Amino acid sequence: MDYEKPDASAFLELRRGLPLVAAALFVAALLFPMWRIAVDAVQYPDTTLRLQLYAYPRIAGDYVEMANLNKYIGFYYPDPVYWQPNYEPHPRAVDVPEWSLGPLAFVAVSACAAFVALAPDAERLKRGLTAQLVGTVVVFGVLLADIQYRLYQAGHTLDPDAPVMGVSGFTPPLWGSYQVANITSHSRFGLGAYVAVAAVALLVVAFFFRDSDATPRDVAGSLAARVGRRGGDTEPAGEDPARTGDAEAGR
Repeated sequence: MDYEKPDASAFLELRRGLPLVAAALFVAALLFPMWRIAVDAVQYPDTTLRLQLYAYPRIAGDYVEMANLNKYIGFYYPDPVYWQPNYEPHPRAVDVPEWSLGPLAFVAVSACAAFVALAPDAERLKRGLTAQLVGTVVVFGVLLADIQYRLYQAGHTLDPDAPVMGVSGFTPPLWGSYQVANITSHSRFGLGAYVAVAAVALLVVAFFFRDSDATPRDVAGSLAARVGRRGGDTEPAGEDPARTGDAEAGR
């Protein structure tokens, strides 16, 4: 069967246009940090150290100072194995080869979103939107689970020869605060993570409108009409004052 590309006007529909926007956002997310950490330590009484981690093997911010702190308890930045990061991995660092593949996950879901938007007919478009949303949620769910597991692994395989002895194993959370020895850390998602979340949200909206050819203008008009009707319903019910006055005058 020959493929027939949808008309340009079809991409004004939410179910086609939003996946294209989501595809662009998934790629744009790679430009920003996915995770950020603020660290307070007695060794740096006048400043808060900050780290930003990307979807590919790169750490920005005060990563040199943080490495100097972490070595006291034997906690090291992970080794991405297949991608040389902007730091020198310690020989005892946990191997995290999937970190090198992180960008491929974002590019893959982006390509799939664009592919779905190009579906030749409504039926295949609806099936594609369903598969796209489920697949994207699964991909990012697995990524988050893997990251949390690697954090657990790194925090429970501390170097026994580290200068500070007796530090219990710990698991840095993806979101939250934790304290190890005299170091207090606060983890939050970075801008890249929020961009990716926004892309997933657009896929959810596109899935919601999978049975409709509505455009953003149609939705805006519908919302305006609803607001107008609700505004009219709030007016007190009763007789028209002008007609009441005429009736009184007639009496």
